[in-house]
Amino acid sequence: MKSLIRIRMSMHDAHYGGNLVDGAKMLQLFGDVATELLIRQDGDEGLFVAYESVEFKAPVYAGDYIEAEGEITHIGNSSRKMSFEARKVIIPRPDINESACDVLEEPIVVCRAVGTCVVPKDKQRK
Repeated sequence: MKSLIRIRMSMHDAHYGGNLVDGAKMLQLFGDVATELLIRQDGDEGLFVAYESVEFKAPVYAGDYIEAEGEITHIGNSSRKMSFEARKVIIPRPDINESACDVLEEPIVVCRAVGTCVVPKDKQRK
């Protein structure tokens, strides 16, 4: 089972000079993806308990469109192991004009992670 969300990074997401977005924003997106996966799997939002690994692969800037995708890779009694990937799919082109953007032929992987969520047995409905 997979889940995918796409969101544009705004100026409110920019945290550092040059409109660079904080890497924690990718983890927030992964949390949203995990929540959807848990609802689809168990009928409950569950709880994200740990990241096993997180790799930041490329910078993200205000104006970038990011796809965050995740999938459940292992199902235990109450734990669900998941893998995530965030990709930059559209970038702004202020060198052309203030509203120009390009759709990337090949998305750029900006972050990968593996984590574990838990849905207590008494909250599982499926």
